[in-house]
Amino acid sequence: MDDIFPLAFPEEILQTLARMTKKRRLEKGLSREALQSLTGVPAPTIARFESTSRISLESFVRIALALGYQDEMKSLLMEDKYTSMDELETIKKNKNRQRGKRSC
Repeated sequence: MDDIFPLAFPEEILQTLARMTKKRRLEKGLSREALQSLTGVPAPTIARFESTSRISLESFVRIALALGYQDEMKSLLMEDKYTSMDELETIKKNKNRQRGKRSC
């Protein structure tokens, strides 16, 4: 399977999310106004997202939920990700941490 985010630069990810969101909206036969009714996100905001890939996180989550991506939103960031055993040990050590370190 091809990587959805081949280079994983933030702008490319945002553009891909906007493109795929529009695709899913159209597949479901929803106009921007209909999606607005489902989400409370104004149709012009949806249009701006689809054309510029800029939107608030709250609005994006509302749209994703309305399009049926509840499980995917719940699973985002749920599992540990690490690239080395040292990083895994740090993650295990900090599992119950409530705050970050203070910078000096």
